[in-house]
Amino acid sequence: MNPHTPAAQSVPWTKRLGSVRLYLGAAIVLVWGMAPFYWMAVTAFRDPEHTFDNTPWPTHLTLENFRNAFDTSRGNDFGRALVNSVFIGSATTVIALLIGVLAAYALARLTFRGKYLVSGLILAASMFPVVVLVTPLFQLFTDLGWIGEYQAMIIPNISFVLPLTVYILASFFADLPWELEEAARIDGATKMQAFRLIMLPLAAPAVFTTAILAFIAAVNEYLLARLLSSDETEPITVAVARFSGNNPLVEPYAAIMAAGTLVTVPLVIMVLLFQRRIISGLTAGGVKN
Repeated sequence: MNPHTPAAQSVPWTKRLGSVRLYLGAAIVLVWGMAPFYWMAVTAFRDPEHTFDNTPWPTHLTLENFRNAFDTSRGNDFGRALVNSVFIGSATTVIALLIGVLAAYALARLTFRGKYLVSGLILAASMFPVVVLVTPLFQLFTDLGWIGEYQAMIIPNISFVLPLTVYILASFFADLPWELEEAARIDGATKMQAFRLIMLPLAAPAVFTTAILAFIAAVNEYLLARLLSSDETEPITVAVARFSGNNPLVEPYAAIMAAGTLVTVPLVIMVLLFQRRIISGLTAGGVKN
């Protein structure tokens, strides 16, 4: 075939068109996802008198908004709320992983009566909308005297992130080769030793991914935290929503944007640094040999 014929020249153009569509789609998704974050950061560094300036690039730069975010003279205590969120998110993540890893391993590797019923109940628990649980949880924690305590927010958060933990890790454990565990058992290891020394290290990418997702979900929770926390235990989501400025009739948008930037930037950096582990954990077990 003559290389100058239209049929021979159509293949490269098809590939180029496919590449263009791929990069165009990626660019649209990137702009769609990052535009709100970009505008939040621009507003955070902009002078409060120019908060509603529509200039798309940073102008009238100042750090006053960040000072206002940490200023406690108007009843805001962003620093304490930040510590509370880290504590609540960390406690939720650790407890959910301790329970979820064992539950996922049992569902994936063990055979017992009611196995599929347990899986269905875990899935069903994840489908309850949070607003349905507000009244019973408020009544329960009021009777227990837990309103305003950390456990009133940690325990519900565990119930929200635990189904995600179990299903991510169960799918991963199910696709790990049985031969490794059997070899450890032949060498004299117990089931728990084989799990702790062989299977758990292999599941590290999925565990790491689950930990990041669980922590982010716990930090982002607002509805229950708003009702069950006190001034001493409120997380950042509640603290930012209650921000007040010099004028009680005007929302301190610039300070809120600064607080949101301080909260979001570490999470974005963490995801960017560990994106390979996150992707490998989410896709682990997706391809069967």
